[in-house]
Amino acid sequence: MSETPDEVPGPAIPRHRLVLIRHGETQWSRSGQHTGLTDLPLLPEGEEAARGLADVLRDRTFAHVRCSPLQRARHTAELAGLRVDEIDEDLREWDYGGYEGRSTEDIRAELGYPWTVLEHGVVPGEDSPGETVEQVSGRASVVLERIWPHLFDGDVALVGHGHALRVLASVYLRQAPRFAQHLTFRVGSVAVLGHHREDPVVEAWNHS
Repeated sequence: MSETPDEVPGPAIPRHRLVLIRHGETQWSRSGQHTGLTDLPLLPEGEEAARGLADVLRDRTFAHVRCSPLQRARHTAELAGLRVDEIDEDLREWDYGGYEGRSTEDIRAELGYPWTVLEHGVVPGEDSPGETVEQVSGRASVVLERIWPHLFDGDVALVGHGHALRVLASVYLRQAPRFAQHLTFRVGSVAVLGHHREDPVVEAWNHS
């Protein structure tokens, strides 16, 4: 009778969840203007939605909370009742360069084709060179590397921005950065990422 071979261990996979939180509404998110590094405050409606996130998150305890340095994210974290452990520059929004403050409709009218930031990128601005989607995904990879050890201790929350978090989710799911075009992320909402065995999965999206 042959011996049973030793079980080959799988990769170390955390059993806890990564919770992504997009900030509440600002004037530019309401009007559809690209808001990268412009440090806009929350609208009153955005503050109300951020307070509501405390109910969404009330059954979770976090081993670690990281937040973008921009005030719309920091204020959202505060109103949601989160204690931020670290401000992370790599959680800031996409640097839209010359398209900062402009709507998709306006940019398309100028270019004459159905432009999207994920497919076609941005142009340099007077004050900023802008970023490529690969640069945004590179920042996301750095954030995920930083928080990975904390996921073995408990849930981790990242408070940030629409495009940057969509790209980060794509990286977490082991997809190309432009997979983010298949994700929408509403202001003032939550997404939950986890694992099914070794596979990264979406457990909840746009929860508010």
